[in-house]
Amino acid sequence: MIHLGIIEDEPIMLASIEECFEASRDVRVELAVTSVERFLENIPAGNPLNTLLLDIMLPGMNGIVGIPRLLDRFPELDIIMLTNSDDSDNIFRALQAGAVGYISKKRINPNIIRDAVYTVHRGGSYMSPSIARQVVAFHNQQRKKSVDPADELTTRQLDIVQGLVDNLSYREIGERLDISIETVRDHIKNIYRKLRVNSKMEVVSKKLKGEI
Repeated sequence: MIHLGIIEDEPIMLASIEECFEASRDVRVELAVTSVERFLENIPAGNPLNTLLLDIMLPGMNGIVGIPRLLDRFPELDIIMLTNSDDSDNIFRALQAGAVGYISKKRINPNIIRDAVYTVHRGGSYMSPSIARQVVAFHNQQRKKSVDPADELTTRQLDIVQGLVDNLSYREIGERLDISIETVRDHIKNIYRKLRVNSKMEVVSKKLKGEI
């Protein structure tokens, strides 16, 4: 049985969400109110609540601030954010606080709400497509930031770096590697770009410091 709570400050939306589950035999709406404060005041400590639809922009305590307090009362509670806010900061603050789902109200219907509740109850995590794209983009951006530029140098570029350390000219590097001077120049331009430097001395310095 899904024991559902709803915290939504728009009365029409609140009533609409409740209606989504009126015909559901396996979902019982335990409490539907317009604020976190009212929810905590009116839900008994021993209530079997296990799932919650929670708005962010609420009167008084906002949804993100309320998450820790709700989880303190119901540690096993699965919280799904239900909000108009697609702001990435709000998304990640809510997820970091303990939410397991995030639904955008901008494209919402009863099927989406029911799907989210059932998916989360089965152990999954539900996000609207627009929200999921932002999460993926954020993690990709973080992954790129964590990659050391020096790790992106190819084997040939590392050979050229060694040539610079050995104080070889472009022609001498080309002869050592059996490539043209033009190819050496192209590689060095790419090395500068990847390492975010502007001179041979900066490349050599990074190599001698063990940064390459």
